[in-house]
Amino acid sequence: MPGAVTTFFDRGLVDAAIAIRHYTGTYATTIGHDALRSYHHRVFFTPPWEAIWSTDDARRHSLAEATAEYERLTHGYDELGYRITVLPPTSVNDRVEQILRELDIQA
Repeated sequence: MPGAVTTFFDRGLVDAAIAIRHYTGTYATTIGHDALRSYHHRVFFTPPWEAIWSTDDARRHSLAEATAEYERLTHGYDELGYRITVLPPTSVNDRVEQILRELDIQA
């Protein structure tokens, strides 16, 4: 679509719904199924990267906890019909180039 703007989200409603389901066993009834499928069908994941992993005040999860959350999220997104691309452990620039190429977006 000419003039369309692409917006990227780091985290979103789907992540929150998957977390609620993890802790309660069900998706929150206040979040409609259509709302969970309102994003672009293509999502990009970056798995926890052990070689650069560290914890601090902003990142308090252990690598094991982050890996478990990553697995929950990829499973949940897959269950909801999203198409997942796992990005390789490489530079940020390389990842950006891959995303733009796969979405056919000109930088």
